[in-house]
Amino acid sequence: MVSLARKNLLEDIPRFLVAQAGIMFAVTLVTIQTGIFNGFTRSAAQLIYNANADIWVTSDTLVQPELSLPLPATTLDQAQEVAGVARAEALIFKSAVWRQSSSDINLVRVIGFEPQGQLFNPNNLIQGSTQALQQPYTAIADTSTLRSLNVSKVGDLAELGSLPVRLVGLTQGNRSITSNPFVFTSLENANAYATGGQNARLSCKLQTGSEDIQCTSMPTNQKQSPQAKPRQLAASDTISFILIRAQAGQDLQQLKQKLETAIPNTSAYTQAELIKKTQQFWQRRTGVGFILGLGATVGIIVGGIIVGQILYSSVSDHLREFGTLKAMGASDWTIYGVIIEQSLWMAVLGYIPGIVLCFGVGAWTFATQGITILITPATAIAVFGITVAICVGSAIFAIQKVTRVDPAIVFKA
Repeated sequence: MVSLARKNLLEDIPRFLVAQAGIMFAVTLVTIQTGIFNGFTRSAAQLIYNANADIWVTSDTLVQPELSLPLPATTLDQAQEVAGVARAEALIFKSAVWRQSSSDINLVRVIGFEPQGQLFNPNNLIQGSTQALQQPYTAIADTSTLRSLNVSKVGDLAELGSLPVRLVGLTQGNRSITSNPFVFTSLENANAYATGGQNARLSCKLQTGSEDIQCTSMPTNQKQSPQAKPRQLAASDTISFILIRAQAGQDLQQLKQKLETAIPNTSAYTQAELIKKTQQFWQRRTGVGFILGLGATVGIIVGGIIVGQILYSSVSDHLREFGTLKAMGASDWTIYGVIIEQSLWMAVLGYIPGIVLCFGVGAWTFATQGITILITPATAIAVFGITVAICVGSAIFAIQKVTRVDPAIVFKA
């Protein structure tokens, strides 16, 4: 019976290829849509994955990392004094305008952190060093955002806010679909980019024989002042998050309560809790999950219709053969087995090229656009199960034609 199933499948090659194209389309659409959804939810929390902190402390108004009120810089010292805290570091997360030319501007997210710290570092740094961020007016960007920022390599100059910025490093894979391009820099630089140029106009240039940028402040109606560099954070400045490393053996839930008690109007989250909160915001409070799920459903329906039509047509074309089998005494289950086996071959032969194509598309989008199409083993297994279900379900639909076959059809002209 194995040879009969394959014979029916391969007898009409054009029809077979159309069927496989339909299954491949369904596999690709469902996998890509699911992968985009998985990649989307992961990229929504991309900033959090860059940290090595046990607890994140932020304003109790937090909706998601890009929507929260700031904290006074003094809260960093308060957090460090809480029993059970081994280390506390500040993180600044603010928007600014990137300008490469007078007519080319982009909105970016400036991520300020401590370059010599331990709790935050840009993932996948492929060129440069975070230590270079200790120099004034320097930043690190992701390779996938270079085109939108209109820069091409380490060393290129641009303007961030009203201040200069020099690219000193590149990362790969630090892009969030839900956010503007990330620009990583030091706390002092980030604070300067958030507030600089409000009371003065700065004239900046590269220092001769050095990689340092020198700026001179030129307030209106005043002569040039000495070189202006980013200053240390003051009590009047604000930060976005406090990253906490707990002491060994410290219960994180108890430490969260201590931090929230010691620092009024704040909320504390473990890394897993903050990732979940961020992803749930995008899944439930936006239409993204519905749209991607709808696309996957359409793929299943279209694939099922195509496979069902092909199998039904194949069964119709071979009714005399099935009638012959029944006339020879073959049971209905034997005939059903032939049709179901045929559908399983279609599932396997359609799934393999489809999933390979999906991995290829995922690699291409990550390399060229920095967008992650996350195809996990669980996703691949689930899609294979869906593919088999589509094909077997279509086979069951086609089987209804065989149940009404009269063995006498063999003797009809």
